[in-house]
Amino acid sequence: MTLGRQWIEAHVPQKNGMCLLDEVLSWDSEQVLCRSATHHRADHPLRAHAQLGSACAIEYAAQAAAVHGALCETGRSDSRIGLLASVRDVELVVARLDTVAGDLLVHVRRIQSDARGALYAFEVSEQRSTQRSALLARGRFSLWLDGALVAGSA
Repeated sequence: MTLGRQWIEAHVPQKNGMCLLDEVLSWDSEQVLCRSATHHRADHPLRAHAQLGSACAIEYAAQAAAVHGALCETGRSDSRIGLLASVRDVELVVARLDTVAGDLLVHVRRIQSDARGALYAFEVSEQRSTQRSALLARGRFSLWLDGALVAGSA
């Protein structure tokens, strides 16, 4: 069962145009795979000089980690805000995301986490068919988890 954009927007801080993910394809306690076609939008909020640079893949991955956190905390009465603390070992294979023809597949895998933060590895690829994809970007990032907030108070 996939989860759509409505579920994503209800469970992550990014709303409306800033919510970059369209669908959760699969997930478990360690990872999530999301799909997005928002890189084709002319009104994409991260476009600069009429282009969407490949470094924006990091924001797609960070949002997927937020989705993963929300999925893992389903049923809790509070939510936590994660702030991107560092990005490491990033490899950008293409210069731009807006020229990628297929949908984006955003895969994040939690490497480590505790009450204060989490470390994720990520890959963003172009979905070329149901069986094939092409790597666009990959790397690791760490999140600093803010204290618990009462849901709806942010």
